[in-house]
Amino acid sequence: MRLHAYFRSSTSYRLRIALNLKGLDYQIEPVNLLKSEQRDEAYRARNPFAGVPMLEAGGRDRAQSLAIIEWLDEAYADRPLLPPDVEDRFTVRELAYGIASEIHAVNNLPVLKYLKDPLGHSQEEIDAWYRHWLAKTFVPVEQRLDQIGTGQFLLDAPGLFEVVLIPQMYNARRFEFDFTDFPRMTAIEAACLPLPAFVRAHPDNQPDTPKES
Repeated sequence: MRLHAYFRSSTSYRLRIALNLKGLDYQIEPVNLLKSEQRDEAYRARNPFAGVPMLEAGGRDRAQSLAIIEWLDEAYADRPLLPPDVEDRFTVRELAYGIASEIHAVNNLPVLKYLKDPLGHSQEEIDAWYRHWLAKTFVPVEQRLDQIGTGQFLLDAPGLFEVVLIPQMYNARRFEFDFTDFPRMTAIEAACLPLPAFVRAHPDNQPDTPKES
C-alpha cells in the first residue's frame, strides 16, 4: 500500500492511525498541501477530489478517509476498528461521523484559506471561527461520552472513534482550544497517544515533517 498524505492533515493522520492499528504495511508518499501539490494535474487525474489522503490499495486509488477506513475494515477483517455489536457500532459512528462531518468540513485548510483570501478575515478572526465550530461539536461529544461513562477508550480498545478524535484534538490544540471542561475526551487522548500505533502516526514523526534547524 502507498499512502499519499500530508503530515499535518487530520484526515491523513486518522488514516495512518487506522492502518497502524490494523497492522498493515504502507509507504508514505508526501503531498505538500501548502504548495498545492494536491492540485497538480497528474495527481488530480488519479484523485479528482484533489485532496489527501489517497491510498493506493487493492488495485485502485482510493479517496475519502472514512470510506477508506471502512473499506479497510471490510477488506482486512483482522483487528477490526468497528465493534461486532450493532448498537456499539452505531455509538462509534455517531461520535466519529459527528466530528468528521461537523468539524472537519468547516475547518479544513481550503476553508481557512478562503476565509483569509478572498474574504479578507484576519488570523484572529479565523482562529475564533475555528474554535467556535470545535466547541459546537466537541461539547455534545463530551456529553455523550459522559452519558456512556467511558474509561480509557470509548469501548474496550481504540477503534474508529479514537482514529477520528485524536487528530481533531491535535488540530484543536494548535488553535489553542481550551479542553478544561472535556475530561472524557482528554482521558481518551492521554490513553491513546503513548500507544505505538498513535506514536507512529503522529504528525511529528512523518517523513515530510519539517526538520528544525
